[in-house]
Amino acid sequence: MKPVFSLVIFFSLISFCQSALAVIYPLPAKDSRLVGENQYYVVPDDKRTLEDIAAQFQLGLSNLMEANPGVDPFLPKPGSTLIIPHQLILPDAPREGIVINIAEMRLYYYPKGKKIVEVLPIGIGQVGRDTPENWVTTVQRKRANPTWTPTARIRKEYAAKGVTLPPVWPAGPDNPMGLFALYIGNLYAIHGTNATFGIGLRVSQGCVRLRDTDIEHLFNSVPVGTRVQFVNQPIKATEEPDGARYLEVHQPLSRTQAEFDSAEPVPLTLPTAISRFVAHAETDSFVLKRLLEARTGMPTRINP
Repeated sequence: MKPVFSLVIFFSLISFCQSALAVIYPLPAKDSRLVGENQYYVVPDDKRTLEDIAAQFQLGLSNLMEANPGVDPFLPKPGSTLIIPHQLILPDAPREGIVINIAEMRLYYYPKGKKIVEVLPIGIGQVGRDTPENWVTTVQRKRANPTWTPTARIRKEYAAKGVTLPPVWPAGPDNPMGLFALYIGNLYAIHGTNATFGIGLRVSQGCVRLRDTDIEHLFNSVPVGTRVQFVNQPIKATEEPDGARYLEVHQPLSRTQAEFDSAEPVPLTLPTAISRFVAHAETDSFVLKRLLEARTGMPTRINP
């Protein structure tokens, strides 16, 4: 691990810009998909939660936990050093509009006419209420101060717990959809939340959930009609112009409640394109094996 010179190491050396609203990366060349650099952070002695740190660096909880196995998911140890995983491989999808990779729980926004990509962490659907995958749609309408109309199924589930939901939940800070929503069809939306947790987790009824400042930023930035693509890519790969070959491996999403509850890792299937990529003669088989087992969610070079 690199030595730590400060809480955040040399922002001036990083090839992207982190703001309060997004992590913004300059787009690489067409034949490159690797962006950003990882950072290192020393946990202060102020009872800061992992969610606090994740929000500070525009990450979801799962991003931090993959990159830092064994970290306390609530109160990380003061004085310990965390990797801030800000190096990424762009998803295998057109660099247009919004691309949502549910496997890594990140949203990529490519503003039209700008050579940048904005990356935001998201929360997604619970097991059995899965967020869509392999779906292309558009932002069909936007609404500030949305209301929430619980489905009959949701109302029944809450009733079984002794909670009676209103037919329509009024707009406001207590609304589960937060203060802004982008509607994308089939009863799905990209929206905010009234909770202080859940980004980087499977917590929603299937919609895409963002922190308050992030959804407000998207609401103000994304035009109606913008293309939206959902993908499920737990493994991303790139061969860079200099010949370096990288693989980024995330935990795949559980498909059943039994998988979700199990202590065993979820089985990882290699798509045909990834199988061909790693079959390259220069691939270091030891590095590859370790990477597929560790699933750190960070790009790792697999050739000399």
